[in-house]
Amino acid sequence: MFSHIMVGSKDIERSKRFYDALLGLLGAGEGFRNQAPSGQHRLFYRHDGSSFGVTEPINGAEATCANGGTIGFKCTSAEQVQQFHDIAIAHGGTTCEDPPGLREGNLGAMYLAYVRDPDGNKLCAVYRPK
Repeated sequence: MFSHIMVGSKDIERSKRFYDALLGLLGAGEGFRNQAPSGQHRLFYRHDGSSFGVTEPINGAEATCANGGTIGFKCTSAEQVQQFHDIAIAHGGTTCEDPPGLREGNLGAMYLAYVRDPDGNKLCAVYRPK
């Protein structure tokens, strides 16, 4: 359904350190650096047919996070959800919502961890046991 997701950053080098560590856990590896024709610096992470980008805003305005927006990353185990959370915190992210753990609901059982990246973008690590 999606080709890519992109978030803005106020500090592309800080974002690179954060996302290289966090998305490396999920198998994406180091971000590919790119410069837009308009001069802004960007990072792209590709993994398993998906792309995630981080950019200095093309319009030159300050990067802001989406109020109510969350970007979910699929994990392979409950342990990987916890690792996602711990790596995010170790690289300048902050915990938000409930502590990482099992949640029961209408969609079934899921292990979740919510964090905000250093620019305030809300991220969620998700594992759905079979």
